[in-house]
Amino acid sequence: MSGADRLIILGTGGIAARHAEKFGEIESIEIVAAVDMNCERARTFADQHGIPHSFGSLAEAIDWGGFDAAVNSTPDAVHKATTLELLAAGKHVFCEKPLAPTYEDAMVMTDAAEKAGVVNMVNLTYRNAHAIQRARQMVEAGEIGSIRHVDANYLQSWLTGKHWGDWRTEERWLWRLSGSHGSKGVLGDIGIHLIDFVTFGSGLEIAALQARMKTFDKAQGGAIGPYRFDVNDSVAMTVELANGALGVVHMSRYATGNLNDLHLTIYGDRGALRVWANQFDSSLDVCLGANIDTATWERVACNPTPRNERRFAEALRAGVTGDPSFRRAAEVQKTLDLCFVSDAEKRMVATGLGSEIPIEAHDLTQRRAS
Repeated sequence: MSGADRLIILGTGGIAARHAEKFGEIESIEIVAAVDMNCERARTFADQHGIPHSFGSLAEAIDWGGFDAAVNSTPDAVHKATTLELLAAGKHVFCEKPLAPTYEDAMVMTDAAEKAGVVNMVNLTYRNAHAIQRARQMVEAGEIGSIRHVDANYLQSWLTGKHWGDWRTEERWLWRLSGSHGSKGVLGDIGIHLIDFVTFGSGLEIAALQARMKTFDKAQGGAIGPYRFDVNDSVAMTVELANGALGVVHMSRYATGNLNDLHLTIYGDRGALRVWANQFDSSLDVCLGANIDTATWERVACNPTPRNERRFAEALRAGVTGDPSFRRAAEVQKTLDLCFVSDAEKRMVATGLGSEIPIEAHDLTQRRAS
């Protein structure tokens, strides 16, 4: 494929198949190698997706050198080490969320990426929702006036229902309940998406927050085998946005009746927006104009928005980092880290973040084109 950007997929479990599918649909991308510390798994993945090369380590792939960019879909705990290796080799990186387990580590990665001058993005998947992109456009255009309040939640129920399998017997769910296995609870798992949803949708940073976390008893002795259940299952936050607006933000794995639902309502002094999204679809309802007096909401059509994979491909073509960037993901991680501080110290904490969420010019062009 002459002139294409050559891409490797690093880490072949879980989300990697989705990346192989979506990047494989993009004409400007050629997936050239699969990399996994399990050589057999890397070869099998490459064969399944028609990828010509496979490697048993990132070092081997870098020594080979026949690629321009990498999708980092390794486990969370090794994002930092593997990404720094890629950056040192001058490779562009599309990293799975979270960028790193802590803000400090995320900023090390951000600084390294910006110093290297490479394209860097993080797969905050709910940026793919057409409704949140349209909502952000309406906020930027002043269609709801000044934001005065936000109400947001991310609700799952896999601890009460078996729609995704039985968490009591499946490792892919058990590890998410155990701090010693790398989990930071519901906050670390889906809170990163919700905080990005709130701040991107409103165009405003969270300036201060107070968080309360709860861990519930789920098994005799608080553990199943080596998995000790010691991380948060539900989190409730009150927030103040940078313009002084207040809001409530909460998330849970005990939200019976919800599979995987994000909700965000943004209330302005001249209108309001209500966004719903899951991993497949999204919708936007608005209360504007004369409807304000009757509290009537209407559904708004939203144009499809490019997925993050396509945004990354376009960023590679343009040579400009797209949104969400490493820096943006690091700022979200700072907010998450401060939730733990707030809960432990039982107080409101300031984030020190700026007033408005910038969007790279490249990303803005993509959204208008859609």
